[in-house]
Amino acid sequence: VQLVESGGGLVQSGGSLRLSCVGSGFTFSSYTMGWFRQTARKEREFVAGITWYGATTSSADSVKGRFTISRDNAENTVYLQMNSLRPEDTAVYYCNGLLNSESKSAIWDWGQGTQVTVSS
Repeated sequence: VQLVESGGGLVQSGGSLRLSCVGSGFTFSSYTMGWFRQTARKEREFVAGITWYGATTSSADSVKGRFTISRDNAENTVYLQMNSLRPEDTAVYYCNGLLNSESKSAIWDWGQGTQVTVSS
């Protein structure tokens, strides 16, 4: 399994970014996928999940109404659209597979992640 995240960068507070994650080495369209994030001071946390057929499973309270997860199974890609970004969203963002639509636990080794930095 390989997961390659991209799309991070430096953005001002209130700005937007769209993250992408391309998966390979597994049948992408069969898996629930999720986005996670980690800062230096906090454990990695679940951000949002999406079923194989494109329904959002759940999302962290801190991102509800601002972040949207989506996927394109033809491109083996899961996206995270992040709007109204805040400095506290600064983190390294990762994608991973989830066991099922109720799970918030990753099932594979982590990719390199993509850094998101939000300036105030």
